[in-house]
Amino acid sequence: MQGYKLTIGLDISKSVFQVHGVESTTGEVITKRLRRSKLLEFFEKLQPSLIGIEACASSHHWARALKTLGHEVKLLPPAYVKPYVKRGKNDAIDAEAIYEALTRPTMRFVPVKTAEQQGALAVHKVRSQLVGERTKLINVLRAQMAEFGIVAPKGIWRIGELKAIVNNDADARLPMMGRVALKVVAAQLEVLETQIGKLDRVILDHCRNSEVSRRLAAIPGIGPVTASAFAASIADAKVFKSARHFAAFLGLTPKQNASGLKNRNGRISRMGNSYLRTLLVIGATCMVRQASRNKAPSLVTRLLAKNKPVRLVTVAQANKMARIVWVLMARGEVYRPA
Repeated sequence: MQGYKLTIGLDISKSVFQVHGVESTTGEVITKRLRRSKLLEFFEKLQPSLIGIEACASSHHWARALKTLGHEVKLLPPAYVKPYVKRGKNDAIDAEAIYEALTRPTMRFVPVKTAEQQGALAVHKVRSQLVGERTKLINVLRAQMAEFGIVAPKGIWRIGELKAIVNNDADARLPMMGRVALKVVAAQLEVLETQIGKLDRVILDHCRNSEVSRRLAAIPGIGPVTASAFAASIADAKVFKSARHFAAFLGLTPKQNASGLKNRNGRISRMGNSYLRTLLVIGATCMVRQASRNKAPSLVTRLLAKNKPVRLVTVAQANKMARIVWVLMARGEVYRPA
């Protein structure tokens, strides 16, 4: 591209990397297959170049490493690289497709995250995984206890009743072998609760120590977990032109099917970061539940008064929250209630 003598598409993996570069003056094509241990050694010998990498596992690490060598690195969303893949599939074709996508004038890029941001996201990802494991074990406990006619009301806070029955050897409703198996499940739940609590405290500390997270946590429906996740995930909100672009990035805007003067809007696209979208929808769901008790005028109460579906109202509120988040992050403002 303009300003660089060499433009490179780099396809990365765990151990083998493929380089596809083009000289801007001569048009000479450079292709090279590199082992992981030889990658930085190869780029140390090159003059500052423009390098494109798909935004995937370990891409942010390699982007930071190559930037320290004086190169400019751009991360491309894999979905935007796919249209440039020619027939077949191998590392060389993928590297060439990355180069082609990198040279497009309207291409969009993923900001490179710092090691600190990735560290905060690691906490969120591990916590999300542990919460999923806890849900699976709760379902196992409920299902097996129901086989013996023991059922607890809905809600994760009612699982303690089932664990108390499992740990009570005097309760004759459970046979001995069943009790032995379910005690293992109950013990695993206790361990997961402890570990999730530790990560919750880490996230809370991160939210308190981050100026951006504190401002985001003031938004109704957004707590420490959501605020910390946005602060760690969005390196620079100014890369989005407007709040609507930001909501579209999170997949909260409807798909368009337009031709000529006909424009049909479908369901939300569900593109972008599913974790951030999930957190917003969960927060919006809490606001919808509170709206039935609080009659103060708001977007939620207006839509519910029109008999709109609850899930539609929830997504609409999540979209509004996403736009507020963009304003606070891009413009450095603080939340001001209406």
